[in-house]
Amino acid sequence: MLDALDRRIVAALERDARISFGELAEEVGLSKTPCWKRVKALEEAGVIRGYSTRIDPARIGFG
Repeated sequence: MLDALDRRIVAALERDARISFGELAEEVGLSKTPCWKRVKALEEAGVIRGYSTRIDPARIGFG
């Protein structure tokens, strides 16, 4: 079960998966290390299953 802080972390990562831990920590109101630990715990629990890139096929010649 996610607490409110975990939900804020997940929401921030959904908006920008490339956000730095410093920016993420500031956004959710934590210092870097506790924020990093929470993200790692969410990854290990399978809540965060990975990070991806969305490619525009037309821009790379497929389309």
